[in-house]
Amino acid sequence: MSTQADDLKLMQKVAAGDEEGLDQLYSRFAPLVFKASRQVLSSNAEAEDAVQEIYLRLWQTADRFDPRRAKLITWVMLLTRRHLIDRLRRKSARPDPCHLDEQSAPAGKSAETRSKVQQSESLDGLRERIQELPDLQRTVIERAYLQGFTLREVAVQLDAPLGTIKSALSRGLNRLRDRIRSDTSTG
Repeated sequence: MSTQADDLKLMQKVAAGDEEGLDQLYSRFAPLVFKASRQVLSSNAEAEDAVQEIYLRLWQTADRFDPRRAKLITWVMLLTRRHLIDRLRRKSARPDPCHLDEQSAPAGKSAETRSKVQQSESLDGLRERIQELPDLQRTVIERAYLQGFTLREVAVQLDAPLGTIKSALSRGLNRLRDRIRSDTSTG
């Protein structure tokens, strides 16, 4: 059982950017944070994404932890609750993407024009899919692929551990790949 002093030391390590401290924090609370996320979100993948985003917030706000105001578990779960509420609000505020039928391309257009229209629709679809990703994954993909930053630069910009950035990129690309496959198999 850890004491308030132990919790404060741990959070000071995390606030100082110590990845080992973040690993300790993760080991202690990740199962509980995942369980809370899974109860609110519709899939394991979404819950895993939420856990990653929550730990990024914990990393970024570790210096705000005050053991006189709350126990560490209370603080972690409060941050988890706030994140999940924000995530649900964002999800419900997003409009449903509009999908165009391939037959909706104007008849009588040249094959070249139809090809350009289809290519444009594909890019628009990809942009829509990127916008549907969780915030961290979307930001990492946009900065790494669209803005040309290295993953190390993205980690510095987001004040996040490099491993978290690499994981977010991998998860985001896998999610995009799955959605594109799903779109092409149903279309």
